[in-house]
Amino acid sequence: MPATIVTSDDLLEFKTQLLEEIKLLLENHDPGVIKKEWLKSTQVMEMLHISAGTLQAFRTKGTLPFTKIGGILFYDAEDIQRILLENKVNPREENR
Repeated sequence: MPATIVTSDDLLEFKTQLLEEIKLLLENHDPGVIKKEWLKSTQVMEMLHISAGTLQAFRTKGTLPFTKIGGILFYDAEDIQRILLENKVNPREENR
């Protein structure tokens, strides 16, 4: 099997081609598609500092929507953010 020698010019040409392909991929990316962030139960429990039982209660009561795929529960990070904002308490308004 003959050896192939790669020169600096070959590497420069490869780099140029690679950058062009990346540029095309970025240009063809649909900006209307929003990538969602999905969290697993353990991540949600850590984020909210809650127990597994509390998380289950949130699911059962319908407080926190979820998606179940193959026995794994996923939560939309936007839903969690929305719920936190909806339940935000302003101490000054509570005392009035």
